[in-house]
Amino acid sequence: MTISWRATVAAAALITATAMAPGLLKAQEVTLTVHHFLSAKATNQAAFLEPWAERIEAESGGRIAFEFFPSMTMGGAPPELYQQARDGVADIIWTVLGYTPGAFPHAEVFDLPSVHGGSAVVTNLAIQDLMDDFLAQDFEDVHPLLVHVHSGQALHTVDTPVRTLEDAAGLKLRVPSRTGTWMIEAMNAEPVGMPVPDVPQALSRGVLDGAFIPFEVALPLRVIDIARHHTELAGGHRFGTTTFLLAMNKDRYEALPDDLRAILDAHTGPDLAREAGAIWDAVEPRVMEMAAANGNELITVSEAETARFLATFEAVEDLWVTDATERGIDARALLEAAKAAVARHEAAETRAD
Repeated sequence: MTISWRATVAAAALITATAMAPGLLKAQEVTLTVHHFLSAKATNQAAFLEPWAERIEAESGGRIAFEFFPSMTMGGAPPELYQQARDGVADIIWTVLGYTPGAFPHAEVFDLPSVHGGSAVVTNLAIQDLMDDFLAQDFEDVHPLLVHVHSGQALHTVDTPVRTLEDAAGLKLRVPSRTGTWMIEAMNAEPVGMPVPDVPQALSRGVLDGAFIPFEVALPLRVIDIARHHTELAGGHRFGTTTFLLAMNKDRYEALPDDLRAILDAHTGPDLAREAGAIWDAVEPRVMEMAAANGNELITVSEAETARFLATFEAVEDLWVTDATERGIDARALLEAAKAAVARHEAAETRAD
């Protein structure tokens, strides 16, 4: 059989085109980069983000893959993470909203000590309730996958046990957020700003008398080996919390094939919010037990004194409402909606227990 030159060229062209267009052979594949500021062993990656990514990879049949870059290994500083997602430097980022103070004025309401109680599950579900009507406008430059919190700040002090407002007066305390600065000032203590990784050395050297961080963070930083006293309010109430954002570059999200975007969407929302909250809530009691086994003092403030703390924190509310109102936000309505959502989910979780 004679094969013509023209047929040979046509066949070669088809082979070349097929090799250059893998989509003709298999469905499109996507690898998404995930950038954050903590270590690969931290709760956010090891217990939360990696299992989440594995579920998506499995459901997509391996067509979606994730590549993690912990500890800012893609470059930049933690306050730049949101910008990196917006600009497409990273496909997905996980960050603290408070790293860019005032940039997320609606979501900041959940940092307030009078809004968050002590359950990340409850506050996460409350955030979901308010996303469409109140919070979404904070994140118009990206595609938010999840806004969530940790279980809340406990007060870890080196030498001074804190059982009353007066015990805290004059102490140099690490600031967890902008609203945390107002909280510390309302306690007549001295706010000191610094990145979380600097806290252990600052406590050891006396630069700080104490720090507001969750036990989940106190463990890897070895704060439970430095601070001897750990304080929370009655009923497991904490001194406010920190709000986190898991966000994706908007163009990258919209460029996904419809079926892959649907898979990603199915792994966000209330179920993911509950899961994240449960992960963070589960860590706290375990680390508290470790601190107690270490000989440290775990302090629960009396109900009467807790009421005094919470009354003092109303001044923080007022400052936030004034500031947010000046930005054109119906701050009082947002605050009341946040409190109502937290109370509603708190009651529902109590009934479920």
